[in-house]
Amino acid sequence: MPATPAWPPESLPRLFIDTELAEGDDIAIDAAQANYLVRVLRLKAGAQVKLFDDRTGEWLAELVHIGKRDAVLSVEARLREREDVPDLWLCFAPIKKGRIDWIAEKACELGVRRILPVITERTIVKKVKTDRLHAHIVEAAEQCERTALPELADPVSLEMLLNNWPDRRILFHAAERGGQSFRKALVQHDGPAGILIGPEGGFTEAEMAAIAGHRAAVPVSLGPRILRADTAAVAAISLWMAGRGDWND
Repeated sequence: MPATPAWPPESLPRLFIDTELAEGDDIAIDAAQANYLVRVLRLKAGAQVKLFDDRTGEWLAELVHIGKRDAVLSVEARLREREDVPDLWLCFAPIKKGRIDWIAEKACELGVRRILPVITERTIVKKVKTDRLHAHIVEAAEQCERTALPELADPVSLEMLLNNWPDRRILFHAAERGGQSFRKALVQHDGPAGILIGPEGGFTEAEMAAIAGHRAAVPVSLGPRILRADTAAVAAISLWMAGRGDWND
């Protein structure tokens, strides 16, 4: 039984190229990307591909050479400028492998600008493999037609996050209990924002006091049920995008 194609026949595959693109450029892609186009998608020379570089937008390219371990794409024309990304940061305590990958993937799909892993006292996963997370972000951006990648920051402690939080950026804290309606909070607080999602087991009392006392913190409720960390992240991003992001455009 043939494998299900990764892309619908009526659409073109998309690749992220980590170099600035321009019309007329010949781009040599690596073995993994070449294998994906030639052996997985079974593209032949002359096939068209969409490229984006997180700098100049999205481009149409043609597959002009297929080697044993690589391939060359010729950039033909710009299709779109780089998108204007909503100014939302996701700050979350790392969770176990698989679920943390899913958070990064969905945060990218939903349109966040920056992803910041935050180490708390009850964080189970202390070491974050940012290379793996970045790979999931790239794959998500390729699939959802983003032309800009969210920035993936190095992990920081909760104390460092709070101490270095920018002025005039709201920090919506997803409170397990208490907190005002997120939708109502969005009416009151416009502009750049961040969402803080706690670890499995929640913040300690000392951490909750530090967050509550922060000048930018706004405690918000995500409903009557206690959500898993990954569910809470997606729910909070979705609410913000619907109220202050680009879902209304």
